[in-house]
Amino acid sequence: MKSPAPPVLGALLLLSLGGCITVKAPDKPIEINLNVKVQQEVVVRLQKDAQELITNNPELFPQ
Repeated sequence: MKSPAPPVLGALLLLSLGGCITVKAPDKPIEINLNVKVQQEVVVRLQKDAQELITNNPELFPQ
């Protein structure tokens, strides 16, 4: 028969190391900046609005 000492010692070692690991929330909040895509959409919308204005009012913009 094998001795149960090695598995028991291994389990005790793991339990003793369990107190060394701590998980702590950061002091500062995580900040994610998503402004780039919003600015690109605004430019595209302005271009579409200007094209529709020119098409719908040709008397305002003679060529």
